[in-house]
Amino acid sequence: MKRLFGETPDAWGFVLPSVVIILGLSIVPMIWSLILSMQSSDLVTPARWLGLTNYRVLSHDPAFRAAVIHTLVYTVLFVPLSIAGGLGLALMLNRRIRFIGLYRTMVFVPFVISAAAQGVLFSFIFDAHFGIANAILSWFGVGPQGFFADSNQALLLLVLIGLWSGLGFCVVVYLAGLQDIQQELLEAAAIDGARAWGTFRYVVWPALRPVTIFLAIWETLQALQLFDLVFVTTRGGPLESTTVIVFFVWNQAFQLFNAGYGAAAAYVLAFTLLIVSIGLRFARRNQTEEVGG
Repeated sequence: MKRLFGETPDAWGFVLPSVVIILGLSIVPMIWSLILSMQSSDLVTPARWLGLTNYRVLSHDPAFRAAVIHTLVYTVLFVPLSIAGGLGLALMLNRRIRFIGLYRTMVFVPFVISAAAQGVLFSFIFDAHFGIANAILSWFGVGPQGFFADSNQALLLLVLIGLWSGLGFCVVVYLAGLQDIQQELLEAAAIDGARAWGTFRYVVWPALRPVTIFLAIWETLQALQLFDLVFVTTRGGPLESTTVIVFFVWNQAFQLFNAGYGAAAAYVLAFTLLIVSIGLRFARRNQTEEVGG
C-alpha cells in the first residue's frame, strides 16, 4: 500500500472522490468532445471520422460568422458599460448615509436572480403587443416598438438586461476595493487641496486598477458564454439576429443533431476564452507589478 500511495495512503482516501468527480465531469467530457469535434455524429448512429473538416467548414460558415459577430458586439457593449456603471454606482454607494444598506441590497438583488427568471420577466415587459414597456412609451407619445421582435433592437435589449442583472457584481467588487483604500491617503489628498476629480484620478483609480482588470476578465468571460438569456427570450431570433456562439453550439448539437459540428464550434469558443483569459491575466500581472514597483 505504501509503495502504491506513498507515505500518506489515508490522505489519498480523502482526495480520491474529488479526483474521480473531476475526471468524470470535466477531463473525460473535454477529451470526448474534442474527439467528437473531428467526427460526423448525431449521438445516435455510428460516428464517421472527418478529421479537421468540421473546423474548415466552420471557417466558411456564414451562420457561425454571424454568431461570432453577435457575441463580439454584445461583449464590446456589455463589458465597458458594466464596469463603468458598476464603478459609478459604487462611488455613489460608498458613503455613510441613511438606508445605505438597503440601497446596496437593491443594487445587488438582480445579480442573484437566475437568467431564466430574468428572461421570463423581460419577455412579458417587452412584449411587442401586450408588454408594459410599450404602454409606458405611449404615455410619452412614442409609437410601439418591436423590442424582441425587431432584429435591430433585440441584441441591444439583451445588453440592457445583462447590465441590469450584472451591475450588482461589479458594484460589490468595487465597493470592496474602495473600502480597502487607506483613509490616510484620502485625507492627505484633501489636506493638499485636491478636489474630487483629482483625488479620484491620482488616489482612487490607481488603487482600483487591479480590481478593474479582474472585472474585465470576469465580465468578458461571462459575455462570451452568453446563452441562457438568449434561450429564454429570443431563441436566436428574430432572423438569427441574437444567435450567439453558445446558442449556435446548442442549436447544432441538440436541434439539428449535428453534434460533431457543434463540438467543433464549442472548441473554437473554448480556445478563444483561453486566449482572452491568458492575455488579460498577463495584463493584470503587469499592472500589479507596476503598482507594486
